[in-house]
Amino acid sequence: MLAGRMSELEYLNQYYEQKGSRMLVVYGQKHIGKTTLVRAFAEDKPNYYYLAKPCSEREQMYQWGIQLKAYERNDPDKDDGICLPDGKDFPEFADIFNAVSVSTGKRVIIIDEFQNIVKVSESFMQELVAFIRKQEEKGGVMVLLCSSSIGWIENSMITKIGEAAYALSGLLKIRELSFGDIVHRFPNFRIEECVEAYAILGGIPGLWNQFDDKLTIQQNICRHILNPDSLLFEEGERMVADQLRETSVYNTILAAIAAGKHKLNDIYRHTEFSRAKISVYLKNLMELELVEKVFSYDGAGKENAQKGIYRIIHPFVEFYFTYMYPYMSMLQTISVGEYYNTYIYPNFRKYVSGCFKKVCRQYLEKLNERGKLPIHFESSGEWVGKDGSIDLIAKDAEGRTLIALCNWEKPMMTYADYEWVISCAERARIKADYIYLYTASGFDEKLNLEAKIKKNLKLVQVSDV
Repeated sequence: MLAGRMSELEYLNQYYEQKGSRMLVVYGQKHIGKTTLVRAFAEDKPNYYYLAKPCSEREQMYQWGIQLKAYERNDPDKDDGICLPDGKDFPEFADIFNAVSVSTGKRVIIIDEFQNIVKVSESFMQELVAFIRKQEEKGGVMVLLCSSSIGWIENSMITKIGEAAYALSGLLKIRELSFGDIVHRFPNFRIEECVEAYAILGGIPGLWNQFDDKLTIQQNICRHILNPDSLLFEEGERMVADQLRETSVYNTILAAIAAGKHKLNDIYRHTEFSRAKISVYLKNLMELELVEKVFSYDGAGKENAQKGIYRIIHPFVEFYFTYMYPYMSMLQTISVGEYYNTYIYPNFRKYVSGCFKKVCRQYLEKLNERGKLPIHFESSGEWVGKDGSIDLIAKDAEGRTLIALCNWEKPMMTYADYEWVISCAERARIKADYIYLYTASGFDEKLNLEAKIKKNLKLVQVSDV
C-alpha cells in the first residue's frame, strides 16, 4: 500500500475503470513521488513505462527503440505484446505506440518527463492522440504523462501542445505529504525530531529516503547532507539549476532571502539588480513553488501589516541557502561536526520555528475537518505585522475568529506571550473569539491558570499534535 497517496490512487483508478481511452498529466516537483505513485497504480495492470531523455527528437526515437528491443529480448514470447518492426534503429512515434499496444484489454502507458519530448517534437502529441483514439476499438488505453516541470505544465504546456490539449482527460498535481505522514515514516524519531526533519525535508518523500530514524537529526544532517559524498550535498542547488537558466541570478536572490532580505527593496539593495529584474525572477521562483509572496489575512488593520514579503517555501532549498551556500568554503575545510556546531546549531531552533507554524496549521485544519474546533472555519491565513505577527487566523461563516500563536524557540510559553498575541490582534483589528497557543515546551503557571478560567483559551503542546 502506498502511504499518504490514497486519494491520488483512487483518482487514477476512477479514470482507469471508465470505458474507452484516457490521457492524464501527472505532475509535481522533483522527489515528490510521482513515479512511485504511477508505478504503484499500474503494478497490477498491463503497463509500460518509459523515461524520456532531454535530447533531440531523433535521439529520443533511437533511445526509445533501444528500450523496446530490450523488452523484446527479456520477453522472447512477446506475451506483453511489445514488438518493434524489424530493422528500425530510429522508429517513428507511430511505430513505438503500436509496439506497446495490446490487442485486447486496457494497458497503462507511462511516459515520464514527457516535456523533454514535447519541447523538441512537433509531431509527438499528434501521433499520441491518434494512437489513443485508435485504441478505443480495442478496449482503450490509459496514458499517463508525468513531469517534474511545474512551471512549464502550468504556464506553457497548453500553448505548446495546441489542439492535443482537448484530448486530455485531467491533470493531477502531486503535492507534498503532511506532517502526519512523516511521523508514520519515521517511527523511531521523537515528535520533536519529526518536526525538525519536516523543517529540513518538507513533505517530499524522495528526500525522506535519505534520512535514518535510528540516527539523531544532527547525525542525519552531518552524514546525509553536509558530507560531500552524500546524495543531498548539492541537491539544494540542483533543484534550482535543473529547471532554471541564469542560475547565478537565482542563487543570488535565494541567498538574499535566506539571509533575511524579505522585501523587494531589501533584495534590490543587497543584489543591486534592478527592481524590475528581481520581480521577474521572483515570479519564476514562485511558479516553481520555491518562493512565496506573503499576504496578510484581510483585516481592518492594514496600516499595521507588512506588505511585499517574500519567503523560500521549499524546505530543503531554504536549508541549503541558509546553512550551506554561504559557508561552502568552510564546509570544505573543517569537519562536518565542527561545521554543524558552528553554523547550524546556534540558530537551528529559530529555523525550525517556521516549520512548526506549518505543522500547527495542518493540525488545526485536521481538527476543523473533523468538527473538533469551537468554530468551523471557512477561511484562514496569517497576519504579518510591522511589530509582531499572528501565526494563524481562521474565521467561520458567522465571522467568529480563532487566532493562534506558535512557540518553538523559547523554553517556555508565558502569560506575556498570551498578552502579546492579544495586542497583535488589536493592531490587526481582529476580534479574537478563541485563542490557541502551541508550544514545543511547556506553559508557565500563570498561563495554565488563565486557561482554566477562560474557556476560549486553549493550550496545546507539541506532543498533543
